[in-house]
Amino acid sequence: MKIEQQEIARAGCLFIVSGPSGAGKTSICTPALEEFEDVRPSVSITTREPRRDEVEGKDYCFVDDARFDRMIADDEFVEWAEVHGSRYGTSRRSIEDALAAGRDLLLDIDVQGARQVKAVYPDCVAVFLLPPSRDRLEARLKSRGTESLDALALRLNAACEEIAAFVDYDYVIVNEDLDVAVKQFISILRGERQRVGRLGDDERRMILDTFGKPS
Repeated sequence: MKIEQQEIARAGCLFIVSGPSGAGKTSICTPALEEFEDVRPSVSITTREPRRDEVEGKDYCFVDDARFDRMIADDEFVEWAEVHGSRYGTSRRSIEDALAAGRDLLLDIDVQGARQVKAVYPDCVAVFLLPPSRDRLEARLKSRGTESLDALALRLNAACEEIAAFVDYDYVIVNEDLDVAVKQFISILRGERQRVGRLGDDERRMILDTFGKPS
């Protein structure tokens, strides 16, 4: 019996970006997503209230606690965690659909969520974003003007605890100069997307057809 060989499509790449609040994850991810139009952001689901500049379905999907509980019960999350009194989760289906279609996905998640995602998808690429110093981190958090002093102190302490997890990541970027940090992040994405192991049969065949086989 002849067994037909199945065509292998390009493998989608799952990128994780983590870092404490105020490290500049949004400032890093936004230009990178503009650079790679076929890399899509994963939109987290959260129970917290939206901030004044956040858009439903773009920044987060906002749900109430009852809906979040139902999603946990139905095993709809690949990861979820409680952070600063609110819960955040990543849809399992959104990841599976993207990777199956050969699309690259970018997840901006905390260290708790990153551990859970890496356990399920060990081939994912994890990047940790660091602020240049504790003082600079505190100044960035204060400049937001969205939290009380007590809440700010709690967030700063939590940030320092999160930073200790950088050793579990594949790459570390220190965001001292935003332009430099963006270039570094884009270089990581470009390099990982060009790995031979991520090429599908069509891409491999195109290269061989273009340059011919060795004589």
